[in-house]
Amino acid sequence: METYEKLLLENKAWASEKVSEDPEYFNRLAHLQTPEFLWIGCSDSRVPANEITGTQPGEIFVHRNIANMVVNTDVNLLSVLDYAVNHLKVKHVIVCGHYGCGGVKAAATQSDFQPVLNMWLRNIKDVYRLHREELNKIKDEEQRTDRLVELNVREQVNNLAKTSIIQRAWKQNNAPDLHGWVYGLKDGLIKPVFEMKAGTHIDPVYEYDNL
Repeated sequence: METYEKLLLENKAWASEKVSEDPEYFNRLAHLQTPEFLWIGCSDSRVPANEITGTQPGEIFVHRNIANMVVNTDVNLLSVLDYAVNHLKVKHVIVCGHYGCGGVKAAATQSDFQPVLNMWLRNIKDVYRLHREELNKIKDEEQRTDRLVELNVREQVNNLAKTSIIQRAWKQNNAPDLHGWVYGLKDGLIKPVFEMKAGTHIDPVYEYDNL
């Protein structure tokens, strides 16, 4: 059996188990999606949003990319954010990174990862540059990388607040709140590292006054 065929077989077993536990499970799921949360996480296969938060399908709207980035030219991310905030009316947007993130580790080096990855990782290098003084004082490489993971999450939450999508929602609905979390691969625990309540003022140069 090919490995991908095993996925299809496991899917059938999973679906059968769900129906045996709750005959109306899929019928209910097919007609309802009212998530309270938008999760912006890392693509890393070890950080599945539903599993590490103990939530069910339909409870978290999910977007994932390398190193959980919020880039102002990323139409994929922005379309997800727009839909989650303006149509699903989520109450919370969570940026969740994780310790030991390969994308963050790569960005902290001077290695060439070829054009597309270089372009993406440059956004994390910018975070390093902003916090260079603090990071360079940390001699242990793993601790320094872990701190960069936390600072990267914080900067991505700030990037959310800079979007007109979030600012318009804050003005009209006083929601959503923004959260920055980091997941620990070694212990399975989530550490909150940053939070912005709806309506928080940011640097005026990023604030829109005609929303």
